[in-house]
Amino acid sequence: MEKPVRRRRHRALLALVVLLGLGGYLVIHLTTGGGAPPRCVVTDAESGETREFDPEQTANAATISAVASARGLPSRAVTIALATAMQESALHNIRHGDRDSLGLFQQRPSQGWGTRAQILDPVYSAGKFYEHLAKVRGYTRLPLTVAAQKVQRSGFPQAYAKHEPAAALLAAALTGREQAALTCTTGPDSQLAGDPADVRERLAREFGRKLLAAEQDAGGGGRSAQAATGGLVTVAPGRSAEDAPRRGWELAHWAVAHATELGLAEVAFGDRVWSADDSGKGWRRAAETSAEVRIVTAQ
Repeated sequence: MEKPVRRRRHRALLALVVLLGLGGYLVIHLTTGGGAPPRCVVTDAESGETREFDPEQTANAATISAVASARGLPSRAVTIALATAMQESALHNIRHGDRDSLGLFQQRPSQGWGTRAQILDPVYSAGKFYEHLAKVRGYTRLPLTVAAQKVQRSGFPQAYAKHEPAAALLAAALTGREQAALTCTTGPDSQLAGDPADVRERLAREFGRKLLAAEQDAGGGGRSAQAATGGLVTVAPGRSAEDAPRRGWELAHWAVAHATELGLAEVAFGDRVWSADDSGKGWRRAAETSAEVRIVTAQ
């Protein structure tokens, strides 16, 4: 009778080892974001409401917001643009649509929006949308459906309304009005090496070269507020203490939204830090407080 008992004990021990191994695997993958497809989540600090987007959607949304910032437009403009792009393309830069419609906003070359290549450039297409929106008198006070329709001339103008809550929540994070409100998990490709020069170029192109050049003077003491040392890019968030937190989180959220495509390993601002290795934990308390936005590329 001893042999069956030994076999049962052996099977029980083997099952325990398998369970412990599986548990360790799940802990590692869930905490690093490796157990599920990469995703981004934006959270309302007051209500706890969350909205989820894939990395491409979030990166496109961050670009749309940055272009508005470069033009000095208010958060309401970003909300209108995001809701419009959510309806027209689900925030994906699609290469087809109704007739010759293309891109995030389904703009048509035949209607004077630009060439096919231009419209498929998110920076260009967002800029064209804002160019037309800025001509709408009092657009910040209009219902979102009305403001969007005056730009888009859609056959279904009321469809924009259903995207307003999500667009407003996302705009609050991307414009920096909400702190540590947007985080993304990463996948295997997130560890591809990044180039600080590419990060600086993207920042300049999306937020505006003049804007970043002006911020370089904010470092004081002749010290450049934007510099790279190895894999590090630092950006001073603003000239005034009042504006710095909002501006800093605008830049920090932008960086996390583009982390996968730019090969970023870490983003830090204030007393928070996000890292690709621990992306499942979101924004964590940093060991040191940083007055600048610190963007570290993967090596």
